[in-house]
Amino acid sequence: MHGFNSVARSIVDAEEIEAAVKRLDGVALRTPLQRNLRLSERTGAQVWLKREDLQIGRSYKLRGAYNLIAQLDDASKTAGVVCASAGNHGQGLAYSCHTLDVHGRVYVPRTTPRQKRDRIAALGGPQIQVIVTGDTYDDAAAAALADAAESGATLVPAFDDPRTVAGQGTVAVEVVEQLGEAPDVLVVPVGGGGLVAGVATWLAERHPGVRVVGVEPGGAASMIAALEAGRPVTLPHLDSFVDGAAVRRVGEVTLPLVAAAGVELTSVPEGLVCSEMLELYQTDGLIAEPAGALSAAALGHGVEVKPGETVVCLLSGGNNDVSRYGEILERSLVHEGLKHYFLVTFPQEPGALRTFLDGVLGPDDDITLFEYVKRNNRETGVALVGIEISRPTDLTGLLSRMDAAPLDIERIKPDSAEFRYLI
Repeated sequence: MHGFNSVARSIVDAEEIEAAVKRLDGVALRTPLQRNLRLSERTGAQVWLKREDLQIGRSYKLRGAYNLIAQLDDASKTAGVVCASAGNHGQGLAYSCHTLDVHGRVYVPRTTPRQKRDRIAALGGPQIQVIVTGDTYDDAAAAALADAAESGATLVPAFDDPRTVAGQGTVAVEVVEQLGEAPDVLVVPVGGGGLVAGVATWLAERHPGVRVVGVEPGGAASMIAALEAGRPVTLPHLDSFVDGAAVRRVGEVTLPLVAAAGVELTSVPEGLVCSEMLELYQTDGLIAEPAGALSAAALGHGVEVKPGETVVCLLSGGNNDVSRYGEILERSLVHEGLKHYFLVTFPQEPGALRTFLDGVLGPDDDITLFEYVKRNNRETGVALVGIEISRPTDLTGLLSRMDAAPLDIERIKPDSAEFRYLI
């Protein structure tokens, strides 16, 4: 990685980030830094949440978008801007366009929740056009790049531009000012790497003792793959559930900055992210989208901290569509070992279902799904059965009773291809 260092420092440095702080003054909100009792008690550390979910657009993305657009000359502003977004960057660009009176187009993939699409349109008003295209962020990025080449509009990358990175890095400046000192550990979500590159670059120069940890979704760990390869690589498979951080390939600008700053990286499974989203909502009263829960989810699950350390988790964003909570709960239960699915073959005879209910289910087990298919002229019928148990340890007894039952029962395992049809 030695070749990255000189390149990285020539792209973005602490002075550029501090200039962005001045540029954003009066535009971006100075979001709260709040101590979190639940996470502090869980880790023994002093855990603070940097509430970028309360930023305009409910994420830190405004910082980078505005910092870039504000530096364009008049001719470039007249020609307009264009970007690709999973939702949050588009909101930042939309508000920036509204504030600076610049016309823009935002390309989003079909996986972007409608709530985010509507917010982009609302924040940008008449200055913004939202265009839905492709199934992934990368599809939208290709469309935005083609638009910029054809129209002459300025492409505003979500992460892969020095001006974007510098804007995102302003979060770290605020954290240190609000704490009155540098934290021991700063944990941030990672998609394409703009945020982690910016905050790590500034801290490496101004407070080099801070441990910066980037957290990626398990199904979209493109920065980890890039660091291992020594260059950006395209992930062959992508889980788009954590839509705000599901990036197939990290940036040419961000990777060398992350490498030069010595950022520690980890990934967390999507099910754990869902469990943390529910904890944030039910215990802390905070609404986080999947990407917003990444940093908090990693505490104690890939990010180990010491008792008494000052730890800051950046929480961003807060754009979660309420219609997704059913899937979020399902993924959480499966991850925690509380929800299981089975294919049960029932003989076509009286009492078969009663045999299953009395001989297989435990006193605290609950059937949450029962889909039965009976074919004519067959001696058996197959049912898809979902069972929720009270404790993960109850599974051993459930499986033992299934083995002893006079029924053909097949478990559908979470890592199987069949399981993908269930959630």
